[in-house]
Amino acid sequence: MNTHFIPVKVDREERPDLDSIYMQAVQAMTGQGGWPLNIFLTPGDLVPFYGGTYFPIDPRYGRPGFLQVLEALHSFYAVEKPKLEVQKEKLLSYLHSTTVLTPVTQLTPELLHQGITKNSVVLTHKTPGPSFPMIPYAAIALQGSRLDSDSPAKQACHQRGLDLALGGIYDHVGGGFHRYTVDPTWTVPHFEKMLYDNGQIVEYLANLWSAGKQEPAFERAIVGTVQWLQREMTAPEGYFYAAQDADNFVTPTDPEPEEGRFYTWSYSELEEHLTPAELTALKADFDLDPQGNFEQGLIVLQRHQPGLLSTSAELALGKLFAHRYGAAADLLTIFPPASNNQMAKTHPWPSRIPPVTDTKMIVAWNSLMISGLARAAAVFEKRDYLQLATTAATFILHHQRPEGQLHRVNYDGQIAVPGQSEDYALLIKACLELHQAWLRFSPSLEAQPWLQVALELQQEFDDQLWALEGSGYFNTNGQAADQLLIRERSWLDNATPAANGIALSNLIRLSLLTDQQNYLAQAEQGLQAFGTVMENSPQACPSLFMALDWFQHATLVRTRAEPLETLVPQYSPTTLYSLATDLPPDALGLVCQGQSCREPAQSYDQLQTQISQSSTRSLLPS
Repeated sequence: MNTHFIPVKVDREERPDLDSIYMQAVQAMTGQGGWPLNIFLTPGDLVPFYGGTYFPIDPRYGRPGFLQVLEALHSFYAVEKPKLEVQKEKLLSYLHSTTVLTPVTQLTPELLHQGITKNSVVLTHKTPGPSFPMIPYAAIALQGSRLDSDSPAKQACHQRGLDLALGGIYDHVGGGFHRYTVDPTWTVPHFEKMLYDNGQIVEYLANLWSAGKQEPAFERAIVGTVQWLQREMTAPEGYFYAAQDADNFVTPTDPEPEEGRFYTWSYSELEEHLTPAELTALKADFDLDPQGNFEQGLIVLQRHQPGLLSTSAELALGKLFAHRYGAAADLLTIFPPASNNQMAKTHPWPSRIPPVTDTKMIVAWNSLMISGLARAAAVFEKRDYLQLATTAATFILHHQRPEGQLHRVNYDGQIAVPGQSEDYALLIKACLELHQAWLRFSPSLEAQPWLQVALELQQEFDDQLWALEGSGYFNTNGQAADQLLIRERSWLDNATPAANGIALSNLIRLSLLTDQQNYLAQAEQGLQAFGTVMENSPQACPSLFMALDWFQHATLVRTRAEPLETLVPQYSPTTLYSLATDLPPDALGLVCQGQSCREPAQSYDQLQTQISQSSTRSLLPS
């Protein structure tokens, strides 16, 4: 490798823009993608000519060995220059074609309903293989279910919440959600815990609760996840760490860590640490096969029914927590991260050796958690959740924006990488969520500054990343784009929502809260730009349909302070609230659509009816 190549390792969490471009190249060349991503570029122009995912050291699994690949590519590069140039030109032409958007002129209710229906199918369609949270799809299904009282998506959304809160994907002992399960029954997870998953799931479960699905397991999962976040994932400065590994060392002398050993139990361990009565109580709520449901006969805890856990089962889980962490949950407020394998093996842990924690701060991922905390705070009346979110957001604003330029990552105080579109879009959304949540608690004080911050970030976002020709937001600013093959405008949702879907929703929200119609016009241009994408590939872009829902049903409720305590926690996904000081004396609130408002509501019932009608108005006769 060092003789004929210059190896460059890229952190895709640092540079999702690079990852996106070269992943498209590999998919075009091989028909599939994935990670690790290995791509080979010609020097100077950095155009890819070969790529793949995992290459074993020696030939196996039907794949060539990595040494064979290197030798063949060196030979091809040295001997087949004409063929190489043709291959490069074809691929570069394809990559440029992916940046061309065909706009539409009409954004119809039919397009929205098609998108909701197609994306709801993702939740209702059972497939073999791994199970992922897929929150962008669950979120549009839940949001769209209000438009169809008979929609099967309502039950599918509830079931997705149960799968998450009851399944092995949730850490029932220590809180927090793992990345996915390797099976379709939500039993055995890949044990990595990602901040971005947990933020989205907290927000989704809070919205399920506020939509009327008040399942105790949802609240328990949110409480446990916030406790995990505070205990293991919050830096002293107040921001949130990025992730925890799937593997951990069993003993300090182990040469390699083992997957899931921090989280799993043998049946003999359960018998050792629990009384017979506690074990019986745990069996009543969890699947506990003495033969195990994971490797080496180990057990992943999975609940087999919803509802409240018994007091005895909770006590049993508390004992398992103490065995895992070396202290009872009520005595352990901070569990320091193992920042690398060496620390994991040498630190005097009181019990099990934990997985390594990736302690870098990523703005986009922090923003997803801030949004989740803010929504859960409003729904469950948890001011401490809101304070946790506010502290993290304040850190970002004070430390990640030198000279008015947002930066994406922070490594122990060192900022790096100019902010990308997902960082801006998700941070602006987080500020708007903080604004709405603070209205629930303190409408005249803490709420308003967050709207002002959102406006400042939006101006910075527009200046640096808005596409003047074609509309939508580029992934990277012009200076960074000069070093890239193409300049993309992301619309494809993956484990996290695409930047443009979130950004266009933000614009509509800002137009409501400021009464500035230029934001609405800008959002309309963006939605039109992605219109053909939405028509042809609806299941690829659920967050764009959430933005379209906002565009067609945006509602502002101007009301007094007292009703906000009741209104903000409710699930009305295209409605925003503002504190009004100029209402008529006998009015409770005004329900507005753009620049027109309905007659002043004089009772809660009238106000609720007007909100419901406004947020479903595409269904009403014109």
